[in-house]
This record gives sequence, C-alpha cells and structure tokens, in this order.
Amino acid sequence: MENFAQLLKQYAEFIVRVGCNVQPGQTLIISAPLAAAPLARLCVRSAFEAGARDVRVDWSDDDVTRTRMELGAEEALCDVKPYVLRSYLDYAESEGSVCVLSLLANDPEAMAGLDAGKVSRVSAARRKALRPWREYTMNDRVQWSIAAMPSPAWAKKLFPDLPEKEAVEKLWQLIFDTCRVTGGDPVHAWQAHLDRLKTLQSKMNALDLESVHFESSNGTDLTVGLADGAVWESASSVSEKGYVFLPNIPTEEIFTAPHKDKVNGVVYGTKPYIHGGQAIKGFHVTFKDGRIVEYGAEENEALLGEILDTDEGARHIGEVALVPASSPINRSGVIFYSTLFDENASCHIAFGASYPGTTRGGTTLSEEELAARGMNQSLIHEDVMIGAEDTRITGLTRDGRTVPLFEGGEWVLA
Repeated sequence: MENFAQLLKQYAEFIVRVGCNVQPGQTLIISAPLAAAPLARLCVRSAFEAGARDVRVDWSDDDVTRTRMELGAEEALCDVKPYVLRSYLDYAESEGSVCVLSLLANDPEAMAGLDAGKVSRVSAARRKALRPWREYTMNDRVQWSIAAMPSPAWAKKLFPDLPEKEAVEKLWQLIFDTCRVTGGDPVHAWQAHLDRLKTLQSKMNALDLESVHFESSNGTDLTVGLADGAVWESASSVSEKGYVFLPNIPTEEIFTAPHKDKVNGVVYGTKPYIHGGQAIKGFHVTFKDGRIVEYGAEENEALLGEILDTDEGARHIGEVALVPASSPINRSGVIFYSTLFDENASCHIAFGASYPGTTRGGTTLSEEELAARGMNQSLIHEDVMIGAEDTRITGLTRDGRTVPLFEGGEWVLA
C-alpha cells in the first residue's frame, strides 16, 4: 500500500491525541492482542510524545484465551482476583489520573465451537468483578477510546478468497478509509464529520421526543420510548476534567437512552452480532413493556439466551442509536464481524446498561436516581444491529407531533 507507514503513523497519532486525548501527566493503559503490536508500539510512542507520565500495555492472545476457555475450570476462570480491579483503580485514583485505549485485532470467531454458556458466564464474572472500574468509563470520568487494526485471521474471515497478505492489505485500506485517514489529514476530516453529527444531535434534542418508531420490510416494528430527561449524544464525549475524547474510532451514530419499561414490538437483526468470539446470526427479539419476552436466532440461539439471562437488566435495552445506511462502513459493502465497525454501519440498540450521560445531568446521579428516570442497569452493554436499507423511523414529540427522521435508511430530518 502506497504511503502505508505514513498513514499508520497518522492513524496512531490520531487515536492517541484525538481519540484518547492523552494529557501531560496522565498514564495511558492500552489493551491489545499480540496481533495489534505494530499499532500499539506507535501508540506508546505517540502517548509519551504527548506528555504521558507512563504507558502500560496489557497484552492478550486469541490462542491462549481460547485454550483457557476450552480447558480451564470455569470456577477458576470466573475467579477474578482483586488485583485486576486495583490495577485500573490505582491509576484512576492517582493525581495524574488515567486514560485507556482498547486496540482490536481479534479473530471474530476465536471461540467458535466452545461451550457458549461457559464463555458467557466467564465474561459476566469478569464484568461483575470490574464493575467499579466500568463506572469510570460508563460515566466518562476518564478518557477512553477503541480502535482497530487487521489481523490475518480477521482479514481472512472478511476476504476468504484472497491470499492472506492481500486480505490484510484490503482490510487496512478499509480501516483507513472508514476512519478518515486515507486523505492524509484525519484531524480536519474528523472535525468536519463531528460538526455534521453535532448538527444532527442538536436537531434531535430540539424535537423533545417521547419515542421513536422503527419499521422495515424484514418485519421490524419497534417503538422505543425514551427515558425521562433523555438527551441525544454524538461522537465526542467530555471527561469529568473537561477533556474531549472519541470513544469509538470510527463512529457515525446519534444515540440516546430508552426508557427501560417503554419498549414494545419486534426487531430483527440485520448483521451478525459477535460475542465472546462467536457469531449470532439471524436473530430477533420481541419486547413487551420494555422487557424481552421472546427471542430466536438462526445461529447460536443458545448463546443469545445466555447473554439475555446475564441479569434482569440484560433483557432490557440501554441505548438506541441512529446511523444512516450511507455511512462509509455500510457503503463498503463489507460485514466486518466487529461491533466497533458494524454498529456504525446501521441503526442499533444495546442489550443492557444505559450510559448515564444520555440523561440530563446523569453522570452526577445515583443508581436510584437514574433508575427513577427509566435508565437501565446491567452488567452488560451489547450493541446489536437493526438498521436496514429500507428502515423508516418516525419520532413522537412530547407535544404529540409525529416527525419523520429516516426514510429508506437515510436521515430526512430537516
């Protein structure tokens, strides 16, 4: 690929300086699989050049993770020692504070064929053990960001007919394109993109919506009531210290909080949903008064059931997000088998927890106060894609007006 080294460096610098927005004196914690080492190394250098006090990299490996999940005792795998939590909180509670970066380069089906229930329960145990740390990221108390680079396994999953080297190069090109790096000036390209999303965000908030209604020819007919005081958010977030950051690279969504008890109807998934290295395909869920009362899937239905049984909140949704079918990710025509990309290819909902920041003043409220507004609480937050090429979305305002938002999968909001 022409100018690959330059593009990779620009990508890493954008991830660190804009995505995480590392500040002088902060520690950056990077989570990365071994396959992401080339990008991780550049991010480490960029963070130190931005003034980071220290950079810690927590490595993982798909093969080791699979072997542990296959052969390890479930009791041992669920026994998350206190030091794991403290390894984050010690930095978060320090004077310089912390920001975190997750780099993805995983095999989308690294856990395929393993016990779905075991995979889900081990994942839930880790989330439970790390819940105090998750509150830092869910409440935007620290800067955090997620970005990706190709691995051979991921690239071959997407392009099985290409030789490995060509598949990796093609996936790199897609990532550079959809993350607005290809033009050579990602900062300015992203600023224009963020301005567009902010405009849509402002228009949505001005409507003062009570609910949104999704329809498409695949059978989706879903009404999502919104939480009390719900606010629509877009790409960038602000930490409690006032630092702007980008949680997801790429991102195309405008999103808010549903009311946990005011979701009704049926919705069909439009892209595979990857959980714990396994793909759930052809799924649907039916809601009554906010709760999922029926579900099914063409592939890995048992895993979907395990996820929905994580806790009571897992059968409610904590996010509804609007993404046009013309998003660069969707226009690529590729199913990425990665939630980071696929959720930005289509409208989506999330099983599980709400983001406190999607209700007015929510990051300062207690769990009880959030619950009183209809904000959902759960150990999980799992995005699933529901947008189709013919999706129609209307909004009902609190003063009783019906407003068209999407037609044919595209924004029509004036």
